[in-house]
Amino acid sequence: MTEMRYLQQERFVGLFLSTKNNLIGQPETLSIGSLNAAIVTPHMVFRAAVKRSAASVICVHNHPSGDPTPSPEDIQLTKRLVESGSIVGVDVLDHLVLGDGRFMSLKEQGFM
Repeated sequence: MTEMRYLQQERFVGLFLSTKNNLIGQPETLSIGSLNAAIVTPHMVFRAAVKRSAASVICVHNHPSGDPTPSPEDIQLTKRLVESGSIVGVDVLDHLVLGDGRFMSLKEQGFM
């Protein structure tokens, strides 16, 4: 959160995990967008996951506005990622939206 909270553009990052939920390498920035959007596709996320032989992924992106409330597009993307992950065998454990000192977990909010 400390690295992403002051960014002026949305940034979508993947954290790739082993079967024992250990982080594989460093978090990877998958997309840098505009003030209020980042283009992300399941292909981008799962290509990186498969390349690292990840068992699961946690997706994270920031909202430059400081409000971590997920947008309808965030919710739709999360559902697509979960569906795609089940097909390729990589679990999406959570999607976190970072704001100014706060975050929202789409899993905790019941969107996954």
